[in-house]
Amino acid sequence: MSSSSPEKTAAEPPPQEARRARIALVTIVTCQLMLVLDITIVNVALPRIRETLGFSATDLAWVINAYTLAYGGLLLLGGRAGDLLGRRATLLGGIAVFTIASLLGGLSTEPWMLIAARVGQGVGAACASPNALALIAANFPPGPARTRAMGAWAAVAGVGGSIGLIAGGMLTTWLSWRWVMFINVPFGLVILLLAPRYLRTPPRREGRFDAAGALSSVVGLASLVYGFIRASSDGWGDGRTLGAFVLAVVALAVFAGVESRAAQPVVPLRLVAEASRARTYLLLLLLTGSMLSMFFFGTQVLQEVLGLSALRAGLAFLPLSLGILVSASRASKLLPKVGPKPLMLVGAALSTGAMLWLAQVSVTSSYTSVVLGPLLMFGAGLGLLFVPLSVSLVAGVPAEHSGAAASMMVTTQQVGGSLGLAVLVTVFGSAARHARGDAPAGLAPGELARYALAHGVAEAFTVGAIFVAVIFLIVLLTRPIPVGDAPRPPGPDAAPGAGAAAFDRGRQDDADAPLGT
Repeated sequence: MSSSSPEKTAAEPPPQEARRARIALVTIVTCQLMLVLDITIVNVALPRIRETLGFSATDLAWVINAYTLAYGGLLLLGGRAGDLLGRRATLLGGIAVFTIASLLGGLSTEPWMLIAARVGQGVGAACASPNALALIAANFPPGPARTRAMGAWAAVAGVGGSIGLIAGGMLTTWLSWRWVMFINVPFGLVILLLAPRYLRTPPRREGRFDAAGALSSVVGLASLVYGFIRASSDGWGDGRTLGAFVLAVVALAVFAGVESRAAQPVVPLRLVAEASRARTYLLLLLLTGSMLSMFFFGTQVLQEVLGLSALRAGLAFLPLSLGILVSASRASKLLPKVGPKPLMLVGAALSTGAMLWLAQVSVTSSYTSVVLGPLLMFGAGLGLLFVPLSVSLVAGVPAEHSGAAASMMVTTQQVGGSLGLAVLVTVFGSAARHARGDAPAGLAPGELARYALAHGVAEAFTVGAIFVAVIFLIVLLTRPIPVGDAPRPPGPDAAPGAGAAAFDRGRQDDADAPLGT
């Protein structure tokens, strides 16, 4: 007994280090939650914002789109800035910008002021989000500790949208729409106080910004996100939609050409050239598209079809949050034991079933018949999918590329959400128009609107189910990236480029490995 006690003590981190690690994780998770919340927290407050500031119906959409556009367009640049300027410093700068923009947004008295503040929030989020994820590697050793930290990050990434709807409904109903902005200020101040003390940061890397790559990435991603946003509101044949997509293709082609020749690229192309890692990015793209459609169409079903208030509609998403938190916690514990493939297959099956169940919605549906069960199932599926995907995409990436890997992951989520929503909004619009023509005679205008909405949402959820079913098939038929941390990043005395060489050797080892988990 006495001989085993020293071994146990030696295996455990000192109490002071364990406390630092806990506070570091809380800081990183709080940062991620604050940034993800702002994607949805404003949605419920839009009617009050329109009344107070006098937005037109068309301009109101830019309260959402301004944030999405700046966030998605600058993510790759934010990750690279962390590599060169220091990840903790870049995160703190991003949080400071985000917090100030939130305060100014809550104080807005004109539409342009709120839109400018939302752009500022997006800029801050683009600097903070990829570096928060990259700092997990610097603060948690490889193995169970890092997997648990990634699980917590993934859980917040998945649950943040539904928490945003709940918080937005509460703040708008009980206080004012301005509090969906002000609520970020205390959280931002806490992060700014804790991060310098408790977050370890790897040393800054010598280098310079790839100006041509940075500019082409910003233009390409911003144009791509704008094209999807425009397509969801004005259709795929709209002139500005097509022009944005053309500009995006040209700019991203230039970006790929520049990066292939750059000595210090914004994003090393090896991150997406590896077949198994590219497949994982595709899985994340499909998953995020289906997840955001759940929020977008789910809130319409709850309020327009079932007649719930904004506050009750937000609270109705609690089962989704509960499902994500429970399954993400279990997934982070099971991942080292069973590997990613079984977890992802179960998660994709649950998510597909949930979307198909939601596709049964009609004007006679109730919350318990077609919403409660699917929300629980979809939440459980998301947790089982997000944790392995998040761990896989940063596993084995050398230290000099961790910022780029993190920014690529968050960029994929942003683009996937915009693309998935644009596609499903198109499906919804077409189905709703057909439903109006096929509706039973004698329906009152309000009943006809509800009938068309329910049919359109049902079709959109059916296509969303196809997205997740494709994830199931890809996972079933291919081999995921191993979730171990090999190849190891080079030590401080390693020669320049050793990390990239190890990464390339890891790619070859992965390609030669047998199929399985």
